[in-house]
Amino acid sequence: MPDVITLHASDSRSTAKIAPGFGFNAFSFQADCNGRLVDVLDADPAFPAPELRPSGHGIPLLFPYPNRIRGGRYLWDGQEYHLPEGQVLYDRTGNAIHGFCVDRPWRVISVGTDFVTAEFQLSRDSPERRHLWPADFRLTATYRLRGATLGFGLTIDNPEGVPLPWGFGTHAYFRVPLDAASRVGGCLIQVPVSTQWQLDACLPSGETRRLPAELAELPVGEYLDVLKLDDVFTGVAGDSDGWTRTIVMDEQAGVQVEQRFGPEFEHIVLFTPPNRSAVCIEPYTCVTDAVHLPAEISGWRVLPPGECCRLAIDLTVSPVIA
Repeated sequence: MPDVITLHASDSRSTAKIAPGFGFNAFSFQADCNGRLVDVLDADPAFPAPELRPSGHGIPLLFPYPNRIRGGRYLWDGQEYHLPEGQVLYDRTGNAIHGFCVDRPWRVISVGTDFVTAEFQLSRDSPERRHLWPADFRLTATYRLRGATLGFGLTIDNPEGVPLPWGFGTHAYFRVPLDAASRVGGCLIQVPVSTQWQLDACLPSGETRRLPAELAELPVGEYLDVLKLDDVFTGVAGDSDGWTRTIVMDEQAGVQVEQRFGPEFEHIVLFTPPNRSAVCIEPYTCVTDAVHLPAEISGWRVLPPGECCRLAIDLTVSPVIA
């Protein structure tokens, strides 16, 4: 398996780099925006390197739970499960974090000039973790590059005879500013949310509140230099076509990155990593620690035996229209 697969758009100078052996992470997307190349994603120059944190670069893929599970323990169908530290990823406060496939190799099953498809099945690609989850699962993901758009599609299959509990999210690190001549103070984000989860040590209490005054302008644009975020939001508003759009905008450079995703993504995590020129806008199908919250508010899902679910996220770079 190659360490890196580079995609080239057939209709532009756009390129993308994917690391199949490191969580099938798209860690570089250089978009051709009207003849101008824009670096969209933030990653360490050494990525993919085994000593680097797998969830800290590019676009990590988080499944079967995005973000945290409290204490690495949960109850499902009357059985208690323990996710041992050292066998899965943990945060600094004793919670399992970011699922089973972000730090494991995926198998490339098809590749062309402008696309790549890979598969990850828990029982096959990380069999040491199979007993940690109530059901096996198979993920089939495709990146496709066209014009100034990097498209991502995911199919989730349940190959077992028992229900599969699950949540999915991405953890994209968007570079800011989007041009070397710009500054972070001239960059803003637009995120169409109306409600914020109340957190205790990064874990939801189960209660939500309206956006506080300092974040009230998120749906129309908040400047990044005044934001310090590690928060979870819901009340996600889609457009008339049912798709939700978030935007990272560099006013000085006159370019923006639009992230577009479907109505299955009912929660969004916003994170401004410290000591780093990046912002994370993370669409999730469920909230953090959803397995411990009522499904009707958490977004926690169950896939019946033999069924599948399809999700999509697109990134598009375009000029800012005044």
